[in-house]
Amino acid sequence: MTPKPLEKRAPSARSGRARTSRKRRRAKAARRIAAITTIAVLALALLAVGVWMVFLRHPDLVIQNYSMEYESLIRARAAENEVPPAFAAAVILAESSYRPDAVSTANAQGLMQLLPSTAEWIAGKLGETYVEGCLFDPETNVKYGCWYLGFLLRRFGGDMRCAAAAYHAGQGTVDGWLQDPQYSADGASLDAIPYSSTDTYVKRVLKYYEKYEKLYAPAD
Repeated sequence: MTPKPLEKRAPSARSGRARTSRKRRRAKAARRIAAITTIAVLALALLAVGVWMVFLRHPDLVIQNYSMEYESLIRARAAENEVPPAFAAAVILAESSYRPDAVSTANAQGLMQLLPSTAEWIAGKLGETYVEGCLFDPETNVKYGCWYLGFLLRRFGGDMRCAAAAYHAGQGTVDGWLQDPQYSADGASLDAIPYSSTDTYVKRVLKYYEKYEKLYAPAD
């Protein structure tokens, strides 16, 4: 007897509904994952923007790396000019973050961000000839920068706030502020700094100085 061929069963309505239900669950899960991913990406983006805004408004709140690079050089040149080495170190951190190849938009160069014209004037005071490009040499840059800091400290009676302000905004500018009762009550120290950029700079230098005072303190 020849066996009858097996008949193919038509899919039941129940199995079809089950497959449809599984597809819907998979699609729903995929949409949920996509939504979670999108929210996570947006949250990270908002966090990044928030951190950036904090940095712009309060750069002092950002964790700062207090480099001790060039320590022996800074100590030697600072001592020659009666400058606290912690003050010189603070200026370098504020000016260039210890990058000897740094160049500003105004063409201030090197670790202590000296203008070539200022460096040429300093070289003349030291009886030297200014050589173009020498400010990218850490030895020369720190030598000239510490001499200039010493000059400013003597000029402003040892007042670091005035010296830092003059380093940033110029000696003549600070002279004008000291002569204005709106900014100086005694004509020797600054009660206020009208330039917001200089005010921020001076606050940063003095904050860094407090930290470097501990780092440059002689070992007991």
